[in-house]
Amino acid sequence: MSQKLDEFEFFFAKEWSDGFPMVTPTEDRIQWMLSGTQRKPDEIVGRVPPALEAASVRTVAIHALMAGCKPEYLPVVLGGLELILREELNMGGVQCTMHGVAPLMIVNGPYARRIGLHGGNGCFGPGFRANVTIGRAIRLMLLNLGGGISGLASATIFSSPMRYTACLTENMERTPWETLAVSRGYRPDDDVITIAMVECPRLHFDDVSTEPHRLLRGIADSMTSTGSWNMWFKSNEVVAMSPQHAKLCADAGMSRGEVHELLCELAVRPQGNLKRGGNWRRERAIAMGIDPDNDDAPVKAVKDPNGLHLIVAGGFGPITAVCHGWNETSRAVHGTYAAN
Repeated sequence: MSQKLDEFEFFFAKEWSDGFPMVTPTEDRIQWMLSGTQRKPDEIVGRVPPALEAASVRTVAIHALMAGCKPEYLPVVLGGLELILREELNMGGVQCTMHGVAPLMIVNGPYARRIGLHGGNGCFGPGFRANVTIGRAIRLMLLNLGGGISGLASATIFSSPMRYTACLTENMERTPWETLAVSRGYRPDDDVITIAMVECPRLHFDDVSTEPHRLLRGIADSMTSTGSWNMWFKSNEVVAMSPQHAKLCADAGMSRGEVHELLCELAVRPQGNLKRGGNWRRERAIAMGIDPDNDDAPVKAVKDPNGLHLIVAGGFGPITAVCHGWNETSRAVHGTYAAN
């Protein structure tokens, strides 16, 4: 008596999964997913490193379907993949690294709100279909088309929960400032994605500070971990301030730009402090133009202000999330996408 094929076990056996069950991509379902875009199914979006398998619009739709997306999420998945494949982000290097960083998608604009992307309570975690499935679709393509599988192309030591999914928007209902995208010159009605290669968020809890400088000094200290790449390379860093922390600064008259500038200034440690642990090396100090024998020499976490991505997200409470970056071979990317 023949045993009935179990569609979920079939995918697990083929190693096409990230470890979770997937939606079976029947032809009817694929056509349903393709209704989310006007782009032609055979259009090539790009090749996913390091295996360099081609991602067509149809292929992207299949992975979005398997991840659990709705058709209206497809434009964000397509836009995100196009940015991820840009050379300056260096997805090929990240696919093979020992590190566990992941491409974090920050989606701004009216379309993000329309499809229900979440930037409030719990936005880095489970429970929000748009966030979870859009980020998961990207990861499935990095696995299946790029070959970024742990133990094969990927040498990652621990990997990271962000390598399941990493997608969110800002808390537009409770932010006191303009969005990250608007701060970079986009219009409020532009649909924009920013992607930065970062680690999992580290939570900085502060329910004591009543004025901005004390608050921002503490956040800046969290930005200067001795084991982070930020201290010795020009890399990305994402700071996601909760609305409560952002409001404290805004109520004191500080603009988003002023908070950004002050964090860049405060996120610094003397070299002698960094020598006590972490990844200080004499040759790294010399490469940065720092005298390795001067323990008082200041080392900045933010070498280039464009590498700090300040957003307002999460629920109302006294916490800011800090995400350290990778090395200087990865530079954040951003751009508009077609929401149709």
